[in-house]
Amino acid sequence: MTEAILHGIILAFGLIVPLGVQNVFVFNQGALQPTFMRALPVVVTAGICDTILIIAAVSGVSLLVLTFAWLENIIFSIGILFLLYIGFVLWKSDAMSTKVDGERFSTKKQIIFAASVSLLNPHAILDTIGVIGSSSLNYEGDVRIAFTLTTIIVSWLWFIGLATGGRYFGKLDSSGKLMALLNKVSALVVWGVAVYMAIRLIKNMM
Repeated sequence: MTEAILHGIILAFGLIVPLGVQNVFVFNQGALQPTFMRALPVVVTAGICDTILIIAAVSGVSLLVLTFAWLENIIFSIGILFLLYIGFVLWKSDAMSTKVDGERFSTKKQIIFAASVSLLNPHAILDTIGVIGSSSLNYEGDVRIAFTLTTIIVSWLWFIGLATGGRYFGKLDSSGKLMALLNKVSALVVWGVAVYMAIRLIKNMM
């Protein structure tokens, strides 16, 4: 049991820590929103989406995505369009006005964007299936449940910490210049992932 828990902790951190669209967006909202509570929707949404992906990977349901090539291509295509749009919104976002009233990232937009970068990111889906899903096969019964719960808990704690870190970063930036730069960097990361996904899509269709 202990071995499975430690394995889950190391595995979950290994997958979630590297810079990615989901992490960038959660940190961005933690920094831009006037209070942590205003950034909570993106944290909860990202946590729920990761929980769904992990459970799907462990149960084997997510293998359906790999079974049908056309389904994988559709997910890639939709994901690319969402990422291009999210990058555009981040690039055009006015850091100071967003920090004051949050109009550009309302609760609804936070949920939609967080869900899209979590569930419509084929790279993340394939990582979850290939790493967490395959690793869970080493365990059975209560041990597998412990492994699964551990990866889910680590995911939630990471998003909470990420948004909190973003909040402190936002407090340090009274001028709004760093926030404007953060938006631009976030947009570039999102667009970079979109380009990577487009290349993968083209290769899949060849």
